[in-house]
Amino acid sequence: MFESLGQKLSKVFSGLRGKVNETDLKNFAAEIKVALLESDVAQSVADNFANQILKIAQERSDEINKSTNPAQKIFEIVNALLTQTLGGSARRLRYAKTGPTVILLTGLQGAGKTSLAGKLAKYLKDQGDTPLLVASDLQRLNAVTQLQVVGQSISVPVFAPEPGNGVGDPVTVAKAGVQFAKDKVHNFVIVDTAGRLGIDQELMQQAIKVRDAVSPDEILFVVDAMIGQDAVKTAQAFAEGVGFDAIVLTKLDGDARGGAALSIVELTGKPIIFVATGEKVSDFDLFYPDRMASRILGMGDVASLAEQAKRSMSSDTATKLEEKFASGDDFTFEDFLSQLEAMKSMGSLSKLMGLLPGSGAMKKQMENFDESELVRTRAIIESMTPSERSDPKILNGSRRARISRGSGRAISEINSLVERFSGAQKMMKQMRNGGMPAIPGMGGLGSMPKAIKNNPPPKKKSRSGNPAKRAAEEGS
Repeated sequence: MFESLGQKLSKVFSGLRGKVNETDLKNFAAEIKVALLESDVAQSVADNFANQILKIAQERSDEINKSTNPAQKIFEIVNALLTQTLGGSARRLRYAKTGPTVILLTGLQGAGKTSLAGKLAKYLKDQGDTPLLVASDLQRLNAVTQLQVVGQSISVPVFAPEPGNGVGDPVTVAKAGVQFAKDKVHNFVIVDTAGRLGIDQELMQQAIKVRDAVSPDEILFVVDAMIGQDAVKTAQAFAEGVGFDAIVLTKLDGDARGGAALSIVELTGKPIIFVATGEKVSDFDLFYPDRMASRILGMGDVASLAEQAKRSMSSDTATKLEEKFASGDDFTFEDFLSQLEAMKSMGSLSKLMGLLPGSGAMKKQMENFDESELVRTRAIIESMTPSERSDPKILNGSRRARISRGSGRAISEINSLVERFSGAQKMMKQMRNGGMPAIPGMGGLGSMPKAIKNNPPPKKKSRSGNPAKRAAEEGS
C-alpha cells in the first residue's frame, strides 16, 4: 500500500550528495512535501511534516555535516518523524477491569467490518481469549448470515437472535449480546454494527445509541485504506459523532497510495491499532509504526517476517531445525519440505519478499515470480524416498528418473533442484561459521534462489609447482 510513497521518498533521498547547505535542506523539505501530497496525504499534514523536517535538520545542520554520511543522518531524522506521525509506538487493546471487554466496530459500509470482526476474533482466540461475535448489523443484506459463516469458519460463537435484512433492533441485540457474554463467561465481545453509505445523521444516531447501550471499552473505526482522502473526512465525522479510540486499516494489500493513513492519525490524534493485509482470516496483526516507517523508507520489516515464520512453523519443527543448525548437521530435503509447509500458511511469497530490505528494487522480479514453482518443488521432494530426502548424495541417474516419473517433472528440473539445494547446504554451513544468520523458519527457502547458482563460493587457488614461487605465495 505504501509502495508509491516509498518510491517517491527514495527518489528524494537519492538527490542528497555530500555536505548539505541551507538551500539543500529547503529543497529537500519541499520535495518531501510534494511526495506526500502525491501519495494522498492531506495538505495540512504534508505542510507540517515538511516544516518539521526542515526545522530539525536546520537545528542539527552542524551534526549532519560533521558526519561521514550526511544523507544517512537526514534519513534518520525522516525515519524518526515518520514513526512519530504514524503513532510512535504500537497500541494494545485495553482490557476491562471486570469482563467482558466490549469492542464496538464502526465505519462506512464496504470497509470490511464484518470480515474484520472475524479476523479480530481469531486473533484474540489465538492468544487464549474467548471472544463472542454479536451480529448487530441488521440493515445490510445477509450481514447476519455472513458473520455466522465467518464465526463458524474460526470456531467462534456468534450471538444472532435476529435475522437482520431490516428486521430487529440493533440496540437491543447489542445489549443482549453483552449480557449473554457475561452469562457464558466470554472475556471479549465484538459488536458488529451497520455500516454507513456516507455521513448519515440518522444512522450516526443509531450507532451512538448502540455505543451508549453497551458502554464499550474500545471503539474501533474500521477504514478501507483504498478510499484515499475521503477516509480523512469520514474519520473526522465519526470522531465528532460516535467517537472512536483507535483505527483499524483494512485492504492494506491493495494499491492505495497510503497517505490517508498518515493523515487520519495526524488529524484525529487517534492511533492505528490493527491492520488487515489480505483476504485470509489470518491476514491480520497489530500495527507497528516503527516497522511501517521502515517499510516506507525501503528498509523492509524483518521483525514481522520473522514473527510470521514463527507462527507458521510448529514449535517442535522450529526447535528441531534450530538444534540441527546449532549442531552442524546437514540441512536436508526433509527439513526443506517442513519449511515449504510453513510457507503455505504465511501467504504469497511476493508479499513476504516485500518485507525484506531493498525489496522495492526487486519489484519487477517479485511480480513475475511464479508461485506455482513452490508446488512443483514440493511434488519433486515428495516423490523422493525418506533416505533420498535425508541424503541427496545417493540420487543417481535411475533414482532421478523415478522421481521424474513420480512428480511429473522433467529430469532437468530434478537436476536443477538438487544442484541448487547443494548450494543451499553450503550456504547453511557458511552461516554456521559466522555468516549472515537465517530468519527463523526461512533458512532453506532463503537459500534456494537460482542466484546461488550464479554466485558460487570462490575456488581455492591452486598451489604453484615451483617451490620458490610456492614459498613466496605462502609467505604473502
